[in-house]
Amino acid sequence: MRARWIFILILLMPLAEIAGFVLVGRAIGIWSTLGLVILTSLVGILLLRAQGFQMLRELSSEGREGRVPGDTIVHGAMIVVAAFLLLIPGFITDTVGLTLFVPAVRRLLWSAVGRRIVVNSTTYSRSYAYEAGFDPNARKGPVVELENEDFQREPNPSSPWNDQRLKDD
Repeated sequence: MRARWIFILILLMPLAEIAGFVLVGRAIGIWSTLGLVILTSLVGILLLRAQGFQMLRELSSEGREGRVPGDTIVHGAMIVVAAFLLLIPGFITDTVGLTLFVPAVRRLLWSAVGRRIVVNSTTYSRSYAYEAGFDPNARKGPVVELENEDFQREPNPSSPWNDQRLKDD
């Protein structure tokens, strides 16, 4: 049932955006409308850059402190979606994109949606691996030790990567 609504939304979204262009174009003129669309794209790029760097700093500090950066990753993903929506021409997507750049809106959205999402965190440590019976140094099968004389590679004269052949050409 949800897939049907998503499909209908995807089909109706371009029609709504075109209607928005027509209404705004009638109200403020075609050149102002085009300028507004270009301006929102530039604002999206600048906001993505500014908030993206801030998110990377937060991820770095949380990593140094040994905390799992769950909220920071979620907010970063929402910032990327917001910037993508601002890059798409249209006033409805611009409105949604601009609202996603507001941290309070992102927190509210995550509190509403986050209850339905389960995030599993797995950490791997050598001590846990040994306790589980995994030994990375354990060898399966016979071990064959070779000396330099036992394993030597001679250049293939017919190979296209042969240095001598490259010099001759």
